Amino acid sequence: MPPAVLIEKLKKSYGSVEAVKDVSLTIQPGEIFGLLGPNGAGKTTTIRCLCTLASPDSGNIEINGTSVVDDPKVARQSLGYIAQEVALDPVLTGRELLQLQADIYHIPRKVSRDRIPQMIDLLELTDWADKKTGTYSGGLKKRLDLALGLLHQPEVLVLDEPTVGLDIETRSAVWQFLRQLKAAGTTVLITSHYLEEVDALADRVAIIDNGVVIAAGTPNELKDRIGGDRITLRIREFTPDDEARSAQEMLARLPFVQEVIINSAQGNSLNLVVEPQSDALLSVQQSLKEAGLSTFGISQSRPSLDDVYLAATGRTLMDAELAAVGTRNLKKERKEAMKGT
Repeated sequence: MPPAVLIEKLKKSYGSVEAVKDVSLTIQPGEIFGLLGPNGAGKTTTIRCLCTLASPDSGNIEINGTSVVDDPKVARQSLGYIAQEVALDPVLTGRELLQLQADIYHIPRKVSRDRIPQMIDLLELTDWADKKTGTYSGGLKKRLDLALGLLHQPEVLVLDEPTVGLDIETRSAVWQFLRQLKAAGTTVLITSHYLEEVDALADRVAIIDNGVVIAAGTPNELKDRIGGDRITLRIREFTPDDEARSAQEMLARLPFVQEVIINSAQGNSLNLVVEPQSDALLSVQQSLKEAGLSTFGISQSRPSLDDVYLAATGRTLMDAELAAVGTRNLKKERKEAMKGT
């Protein structure tokens, strides 16, 4: 049996911008696969190529053994795609949109008559199905979008940031629904920058950064690879560079410390990888005290997917998000300044 999704050495550029430099993924039938990374990392471009919405510059993409590039029409029959932005015609009812989707996919009317009520019931839209979607809340729109993506019963469901902007209750409902799809045999690919979402749902994960896959495996495998507990500490709220480097050199000599990373994006905080032991926190604090260094804040935890990202890139996922926002804002300011000249 071929993989549900096969992506090999995918590359895609927009002008001089390399959106995807080298992405390879293999997703098995019936699993939930998470593609994790900050905004601008290449996640959306990757799935747009997968879903035939963009043409790759090079590389191979297959859905159930069918080439997306050579036979896009057949590949699309196996795909359901739910974009990050929900776009619904506000003057149509939910039921009318579902019927329109059924017609687009050439689902026979005798089949859609049964299937549309099933989808409405499955996604708890009964009270809203005959109301115009312009009156829907964000959570209801997302549920209807899921129903539209699933109406033709795709073997592979692709969701781009499925819970962005949703409240906690609606997010939990979406998570539960995706688990039900997996139990029914549907392959699910999720792109997200929510660490807890991917950790909770995904059987396997690929972390993408700057258009390249930097780590892949099950969430537990990725955490185990970097090993040890994590200690995060601040000497001061904003530690001077020389003081942070001095602390880094001193702490790195402790026998139970495996690695010390200075996180400059968070006031030169120090991120330690340590052997799991009960007195690690106290030992670090004592060593800082003996070196004449204060402790503004300190905590210890088990590894997370953010630690995996930090180990691979030297920054947390949140730092990458903030950097991407800053870059976008700077570009916007430059464009506006150019217009004014």
